[in-house]
Amino acid sequence: MKYFRNSYRGQAGVTLIEILIVVVIVSIISAVAYPSYVQHITKTRRTTAQSALLQVADRQQQFFMDNKRYETSLANLGFVDNPLWLDDKGDRVPPGDTDSVYAMVLVNVQPTSFMAVAVPIGIQRTRDAECGVMTLDQAGVRQTFPLDGTAEDDCW
Repeated sequence: MKYFRNSYRGQAGVTLIEILIVVVIVSIISAVAYPSYVQHITKTRRTTAQSALLQVADRQQQFFMDNKRYETSLANLGFVDNPLWLDDKGDRVPPGDTDSVYAMVLVNVQPTSFMAVAVPIGIQRTRDAECGVMTLDQAGVRQTFPLDGTAEDDCW
């Protein structure tokens, strides 16, 4: 019969140093990955607003072909509200909803011209200040008006 001694032949568990090393590695990876993730979400929300602007322009063009003028209200183009508030999926949300990221409105509507505007709201307003307000007019001209004064080239 062998007697057990106080010496170990192999390691039986995880040491505190190993746990700390893993925590440090995960922290470093998170510090690098999180800003990229936030930037991706911001661009995705911007794409949702761009899609909504294009949809408004399409409906305006159809309305113009039927009536020989552009419509002044989004509600008369088949949208639920005027202005239209959108969440990050492009779905309509009630005005002032915490999930809203853009508000859509028509401005400077004349019988032969219009401008659809997407204004960022809430966290999107602060995260996407370099692109800011996006517009699309009857001629298909796309513009951005940065909220922080520094225009970004790839907003559209």
